[in-house]
Amino acid sequence: MDRQKVIVRTSFIGILANLFLAGFKAAVGLIANSISVVLDAVNNLSDALSSIITIIGAKLSTKPADKKHPLGYGRVEFVSAVLISMLVLYAGLTSLIESVKKIITPEAPDYSAISLIIIAVAVVVKIVLGTYVSHTGKKVNSDSLIMSGKDALLDAIISASVLVAAIIYLIWGVSLEAYLGVVISGFIIKSGVEMLLESISRILGERIDEELSRKIKQELCTYDGVSGAYDLILHSYGPDQLIGSVHIEVSDTMNATALDVLERRMTADIYQKYNVALTGISVYAVNLSDPETDNLFHQVHDEVMAHEHVLQMHGFTLDKSTSTAVFDLVIGFDVKDRKALYDRIINEIHEKHPGYRFYVTMDNDISD
Repeated sequence: MDRQKVIVRTSFIGILANLFLAGFKAAVGLIANSISVVLDAVNNLSDALSSIITIIGAKLSTKPADKKHPLGYGRVEFVSAVLISMLVLYAGLTSLIESVKKIITPEAPDYSAISLIIIAVAVVVKIVLGTYVSHTGKKVNSDSLIMSGKDALLDAIISASVLVAAIIYLIWGVSLEAYLGVVISGFIIKSGVEMLLESISRILGERIDEELSRKIKQELCTYDGVSGAYDLILHSYGPDQLIGSVHIEVSDTMNATALDVLERRMTADIYQKYNVALTGISVYAVNLSDPETDNLFHQVHDEVMAHEHVLQMHGFTLDKSTSTAVFDLVIGFDVKDRKALYDRIINEIHEKHPGYRFYVTMDNDISD
């Protein structure tokens, strides 16, 4: 499946559908003197624009890497999602302003049978279009398509509210269109803000997907000589473009040649299976077969893990010539003062094991 072609094709379908609906709604809104229908038509044009932005983003994201951007332009798609979110937010604010104006200076709407039919058709079209675009966006991991799909579903809600207001007016003679417009505008603004924050969060860098993290670590531990995999860090340079590093735990007797072969196999296999480029595989050399090292490890492990908010201890090694133990400690982000807990733990193990020196690295809770 060519991801870019799928995104472009889906976006073109969105453009055609929105242009078709915009033309009809604008004509009906002007004839019926309905501000909601006209605003709905304008919103369809913004949807078409969001599809255009999606196409441009998809095209630019596949631009080959160059000296200035050696890791490519994949993050352009995240920027596209931000722009689409801002369009939704703008549409909501515009709708709110026009609805308030309509409340201040009300005008009686003139609904015709054909206008109601067209609005009803628009609801159906938007639901089908929004569902299709969102589903395709999730399938190809495109934030821009997902946002466009959400925007289309919001349009369906707007059109449905207009239809409800029209029916109420025709039956009871009460015009609720402007007031309903305020409520719907608030809903659109809320959705626009949430979509914008979600897009910005992706650009800032989010936690690695829990399932992917677990699968990669489990995969690495299946190799002969590897007793653990830790500190998996992945950076996203666009959808399906993950680059990062990991620590593996191996015996301190493994020679450099065997380690080199092992790391090359791991890098190739992980990329082939998960499309993740491990550009760095660091090593913890352990020797728990030594009785003194093994005994100290289990004592310290039990003492450290007894503390709440301590998630993991790994990379333990003991230099018997200097009585120096080294290990990493992972403390969760949910504790108020991570440094204070770290200091308390270090003081405790030094007091309980005065014959040893400890060098402990406090790791961040980066991946599950």
